[in-house]
Amino acid sequence: MNTRSPMLNWLLRGSSCGLSAALVLALAGCAQLMQLQPDQLASLAGDVKHAVAPVSVEEEEQIGQESAAVLLGASPPVNNPAMQAYVNRVGRWVALHSDRPDLPWQFAVLDDNDIDAYAAPGGYVFITKGLLLRLHSEAELAGVLGHEITHVVRKHHLNEIRRDSRLALVGTAAQLEMQQHGYNSQALAQIAAAAKLVYSRGLDKDDEFQADREGVVLAARSGYDPYALLEVLQMLQSIDPKSSKMALLLKTHPSPAARIAALSEAMQAGDMERYGNQVEGTERFASEMREFVAVR
Repeated sequence: MNTRSPMLNWLLRGSSCGLSAALVLALAGCAQLMQLQPDQLASLAGDVKHAVAPVSVEEEEQIGQESAAVLLGASPPVNNPAMQAYVNRVGRWVALHSDRPDLPWQFAVLDDNDIDAYAAPGGYVFITKGLLLRLHSEAELAGVLGHEITHVVRKHHLNEIRRDSRLALVGTAAQLEMQQHGYNSQALAQIAAAAKLVYSRGLDKDDEFQADREGVVLAARSGYDPYALLEVLQMLQSIDPKSSKMALLLKTHPSPAARIAALSEAMQAGDMERYGNQVEGTERFASEMREFVAVR
């Protein structure tokens, strides 16, 4: 964990940026996890068929903390407390309308010019500076965050990371060990490696289509124009696919054209047109972006 200490120190100095002190302490605390005995480690190691066994809250939180640390280690948050607070306000409002409103949701803008957004188990959602600066309204931001919130709610990354790390908590003894001590360092290393693999490879395309469909529903529930996510996808389609800023997004997601077609069909079938006059928040978003650009 030492390679992340400069970033964590920066977060501790600027914890008002929207990432709570609890998140900072949770990530920093990974290095202090107690060691388990070999027989206890064996109780944590499951084969692939057990990797999607029911997950405890404790397991999801630790996998989420380690996965978020992987993402933050690659790109630190933008040093702009006002912008971080704004994205957190929008994200938490949308998350409150999800099926898991009680998760300790944390949102952050990453200092990365690539165009992308990420989610980690347990309620961590990140959007890159490169994507944020290409949006045009608060409704578009809500749609993007709703997509990522759906990944968390549906445990898409959680299931993939557990499957790839070959770790599962099965049985009362393993559950108790997890609650008392958490994963040992070897297990954490497996989780981190699996998280890196999942974020570089991407999720199943059906997970992405589901996140689009349910993301617009969350935006609509929150009072935003659900068609704004379609506008984001159209914007992505207009960018040169050979741009290096789009490389990871296109590698890990279905093409924008495929997503537009699937989402348009789903929204038509779901009679989403009646929500098309809801809030776009264009002026408020523009005001926030002017402040952001002015202090960069």
